[in-house]
Amino acid sequence: MKRVIVGLSGGVDSSVAAYLLKEQGYEVIGLFMKNWHDDSVTISDECPWLDDSNDAMLVADKLGIPFQTVDLSEQYKERIVDYMFDEYQKGRTPNPDVLCNREIKFDVFMKIALDLGADYVATGHYCRKGVIEKDGNTIYQLLAGVDTNKDQSYFLCQLSQKQLEKALFPIGELTKPEVRNIATKLDLVTAEKKDSQGLCFIGKVRLPEFLQQKLKPKEGVIVEVSNELESYHLDVPEFDSKEKELEFLSKRHNYQLADGVVVGKHQGAHYFTKGQRKGLAVGGTVEPLFVIETDVEQNVIYTGQGKHHPGLLKTTLFITNDELHWVREDLALANGESMHVKARIRYRQTLENAIIYKVESGLFVEFENQQSAITEGQFVAWYLNEELVGSGVIS
Repeated sequence: MKRVIVGLSGGVDSSVAAYLLKEQGYEVIGLFMKNWHDDSVTISDECPWLDDSNDAMLVADKLGIPFQTVDLSEQYKERIVDYMFDEYQKGRTPNPDVLCNREIKFDVFMKIALDLGADYVATGHYCRKGVIEKDGNTIYQLLAGVDTNKDQSYFLCQLSQKQLEKALFPIGELTKPEVRNIATKLDLVTAEKKDSQGLCFIGKVRLPEFLQQKLKPKEGVIVEVSNELESYHLDVPEFDSKEKELEFLSKRHNYQLADGVVVGKHQGAHYFTKGQRKGLAVGGTVEPLFVIETDVEQNVIYTGQGKHHPGLLKTTLFITNDELHWVREDLALANGESMHVKARIRYRQTLENAIIYKVESGLFVEFENQQSAITEGQFVAWYLNEELVGSGVIS
């Protein structure tokens, strides 16, 4: 009998995942990951992880499976929290959920599970795993979940073949309402529980206050840039190679104070992210202001009115070689090669047509349509049909 260890998070998805595995005849063990101790930055007095671990325990009890808690807060702090501070300091916007899957659930947690004699690790993600044979090798596919509204393949875009080999996603064939329905029928305590928000497993954290622990506030100015700015309307020059054109199209706009007018003050450019609308506290504009660029060196935030401001829109982004990842290593492009794909730059974004180009220094992703707020530090993932084949950090 194969043994599966399920990461029980205290939510409805992992609860039903555990039930389905048991139905399929696996020996199932539930493990709750405790990733966070510091209650000084969570938003409410509730202690989310205590409630969650309690719910996870009740579910395990109801399903009649063994249950234990593992404390991974050391590793979480090192691999996720420190990385987040580091990225924000550089003026990039990290995605802790993608990282948490790569570094914690399918690495630290997976090692613990395998040490406990598990054949597989299962989570409550809305995605599916495919297996194909190619040139005598077994290859694992990461496929979108059947529920297009909840597809979470994006969060797993950094997984490797080795990690996928040992992973199971029992609810990937179901929709969210079906999952809730099963939980209700089983009378699980998590059946009606709201979906968790905030950092993976930390509960609701106030991001600015969380960041202020490490990144000190420092006052700077908010500049509003008109969409009539001359540099937005320059003709695109002729290029003698596709690579030079892509380089030009993917460049960050280099703003100066003279490009706009000062409309307010902020407490630190590193607390803000491109495309952000809340928290600027500047009124009196016809359309709401959006962050179009942050300059952490000069501590300036550049903003523009409305979500169609040219400062937000771009077709092309770049990934350096060391931040490029192929889930399907067998499909990795060689220098000079390109591939038509569907891609997204954030979770829940509809897949968009794009072409990826491999060059000496990395990989360009050129979208057919302009994308809003392509944000450095976030992940772009690309798909062939419903299979996620690769991803990278936007540089």
